[in-house]
This record gives sequence, C-alpha cells and structure tokens, in this order.
Amino acid sequence: MKLTIGCAQLTSGDDQGTNLNAAERAIHELAERGARLIMLPEHFPFIGPDHLRQKYAEPLASAFWLPRIRELCRRLDVYVHIGSFLERCERRIHNTGVVVDPDGDIISVYRKIHLFDVEIPGGLTYRESAVITAGSEVVTFAIDDFIFGMTTCYDLRFPELFRRLTARGATVLLVPAAFTLQTGRDHWEVLLRARAIENLCWVAAAGQWGAAPPQHLLYGRSMIVNPWGLVVAQAPDGSGGDYRRPRPAGPAGYPHQIPGPESPSSGSVFGWLNCYQRQIDDEHYSRRRQ
Repeated sequence: MKLTIGCAQLTSGDDQGTNLNAAERAIHELAERGARLIMLPEHFPFIGPDHLRQKYAEPLASAFWLPRIRELCRRLDVYVHIGSFLERCERRIHNTGVVVDPDGDIISVYRKIHLFDVEIPGGLTYRESAVITAGSEVVTFAIDDFIFGMTTCYDLRFPELFRRLTARGATVLLVPAAFTLQTGRDHWEVLLRARAIENLCWVAAAGQWGAAPPQHLLYGRSMIVNPWGLVVAQAPDGSGGDYRRPRPAGPAGYPHQIPGPESPSSGSVFGWLNCYQRQIDDEHYSRRRQ
C-alpha cells in the first residue's frame, strides 16, 4: 500500500480571499503531482490581530472556504486537511483542523488542545488563549490502511499527545503549524524529528512562512520526517515552486531493529512537499492496525 502526502507552505494574511486562492493553487499543484492527501498550514484562511480573529471566526457548517474545498476534493479526487481555521462554536472560538474526503464529506475534526501562551525573549508575547478555547479530544482518521493522528503547531511540544495518537494506531502524525521564527529556527526540526523517532512514525508538517500581521515572522520549513528521524523532504524559505532534493531516508528495515510502541508490518509511504518529490527508500514500513 502506498500513499502520497502533499504539504503546502503558504504565507497567509488578513485577506481571506487571497488566502483561499493561494491554497487552491497549492492544492491543484500537489494533486497534479500525485498527492492523495494534501495538508495546508495552520490558520490557512486568516492570520491577523485578535480583534479580527473574533470577527472572522465562523461555524464550520457555514465556513466561507468549505464549499470551495469540497468542490476541489471532488474534482481532483483528493483528501484535503485544511490545517486549521477559527471555528465559532456557541460562545467559544476553537483553532480547528478539518479533513475533507474525495466525496466532499468532512471525515475528521480536531480542535487544538495546547494553546500558545508564551513570552519569548526579546519582548514578544503570544496569548492564544485570549481568543481561543482549547479542545480536549484526541483525533485520528483513516485512509485505506493508514491511520493519521491530528495535531496543531504548539501541540508538537507535548509528546504525551503523540503517544496517545500512536496508541490509537496512528502511523502518520500530521502537524499543520504557524511556528514563529524565533522558536522555529532552534526547535522546529528537532521537535519533529523527536516525535518521529520516539513513536517510530512518519511525521508530516506544513508551515506558514514569512511576515504575518500584526507583527509576526513565521518560520516555514515544511518537512516530512521518516520513522528513523531523518528529514526526507524539506521546503526552503518562501511559498513558491523552487525545490531541492532531500537527503537519503536511511537504512531499510530499521523499524524491525528498534522496539517501538507497536510492531510494524510491510508497506510504504510516499512524501511530496510543494514541488519536492521523494520516493522514500524504506519499502517495509507501516504499522499493523490493532
């Protein structure tokens, strides 16, 4: 069983129409290159100040982007993970990830559990909880024999969530993000590789890149990491079509040599990243569904 994953690196801002158009172009490009599951970054429809976050939050059922994403999934015969959007749910606002299948149906919804409330050296303060209410449900979904675990950005710093996902059978861990430049340059790759190694899972991460309102710099560097912890595909700075070849994936059969949380079985995963194509060398890895 093989699966192609596409991770789109975007530069979203406070113009929702522009953001949706950019996402549509990325989805088309990745679908043309054979991606079956396409993941957008966190907050793909809107990034902006807190007062506009509250203004643009909307119920999932009436989200402005939903009809277009559904139509794209049907027409291109792909799954799309939208990264996340601002979901208004009664009196609460959640940072919510949504997966739409090739029939245009919503098959998975995840509300971010760990909120980004930090003070970064240099005077920058982030208070996601000023607007967002944390979710509580651990969420997985399946495509064929692959089980995907859903997380969002700051969740990456909490390994217990990833362990709970693998305990539910997750074979690929998804991390849409808007990681800051200040923390991302030191921690982003390290954390992604750690989550892959400790769980013997693939990790796919789609990031926002560049300047974002009001005064944020986002790290980007979307990547795919194999269960040995090696980066097999990585985006350079930007959201365009330049690409480079990733380094080799490492020795075949390694999951059989190191004990993990579950026993692996035969299979493979294909990783695509924007315009980056890489057939992963390890033709013997996926997990047995429990």
